[in-house]
Amino acid sequence: MLINCVAYENGAKLADIPVADISEYIVRPGCFVWVALADATPEELNEMREEFGLHELAVEDAHHGHQRPKVEEYGPSLFVVMHLLEPEPDRPGHFSAGEVDVFVGPNYVLSVRNRSKQGFLGVRDRCEHEPDLLRHGSGFVLYALMDAVVDRYFPIIDALEVELERIEHQIFTKKAARDNIEQLYHLKQRVMLLKHAVSPLLEGASKLHGGRVPQICMGSQEYFRDVVDHLVRINGLIEGMRDTIGTAIQVNLSMVTIEDNEITKRLASWAGIFAICTAFVGVWGMNFEHMPELKWRYGYPAALLLIVSVCSYVYYRFRKAGWL
Repeated sequence: MLINCVAYENGAKLADIPVADISEYIVRPGCFVWVALADATPEELNEMREEFGLHELAVEDAHHGHQRPKVEEYGPSLFVVMHLLEPEPDRPGHFSAGEVDVFVGPNYVLSVRNRSKQGFLGVRDRCEHEPDLLRHGSGFVLYALMDAVVDRYFPIIDALEVELERIEHQIFTKKAARDNIEQLYHLKQRVMLLKHAVSPLLEGASKLHGGRVPQICMGSQEYFRDVVDHLVRINGLIEGMRDTIGTAIQVNLSMVTIEDNEITKRLASWAGIFAICTAFVGVWGMNFEHMPELKWRYGYPAALLLIVSVCSYVYYRFRKAGWL
């Protein structure tokens, strides 16, 4: 589904144009065209390939989707893949993953958004309200798109940190260790999903402000450096969360072991108490002929009293030692 197609010249918006007029505008000096697609069909991608002369491999990647975040050069043009992470309103701390593929040339920008409900109209408005920066052309538009995608990662990581803090607060709650471990593993999976979106993009974005900068990005290096700084910050937060989750999992596993040991000690204590009873009863249950207490009137009550006394003392010792 085609969202819109806009032509810009010298930092100012010219007009919304139909696809059929793209070729007319991209040949004008100082003019570039910005086309946005959402869930594009193969036919629409092929049409854009013919209009802008896109590389076949890049178009194939955009068609298949589910690509790793990356920045690739194809001659004078760039192909950028970024993951879109969007919170799920009905599941706090959870998010869905989409993708945006951006084709950037000297006189065009084509963004293809897949599996995402959030558009980039705010990015377009921002660019149009900054004509001095928009004069840098398609390179500044690429920066604005990257900056918008990266800024959407911050609420995601904030929600993950809140959930991690909640789990940490209940680590030492009795009989909650196993449930905590399950929650921590689910949280770790989401953190890794964010890691897979940030780490490769950090590697790719680093090519746009240092060393041999692509011609399209000339004049916008400091803006791409700002994006890289944000990605470095997010990546550091992710690594910190991974370490904390690993520590929390180890603590919870230790709590499970401690709880199992407590149960084992209780069972061993009761087994020891009943072993005393068994020992006394076993002795008195032997069929010897000459046992003095057999003829004693108070032998039976005395035997019971002795068993109860010894067992009570052993129970007291176990209780004092914290085994019962």
